[in-house]
Amino acid sequence: MAKVYVDEDLCIGCGLCADTCPDMFELTDDGKAVAKEGAEENIECAKDAADTCPTEAIVVEE
Repeated sequence: MAKVYVDEDLCIGCGLCADTCPDMFELTDDGKAVAKEGAEENIECAKDAADTCPTEAIVVEE
């Protein structure tokens, strides 16, 4: 099964992932992105979000 997560050490909280896949990513109160539960269900959108991330903080493991 695929796994999608955000490396919070790399995340700068720009919000592009949440804009690209709002059902899969959200910004926390501390301004960092996190993958929502079930983010693996739309792996193509997760890959698109990973491609847009300026710090390559989104990891998609297949």
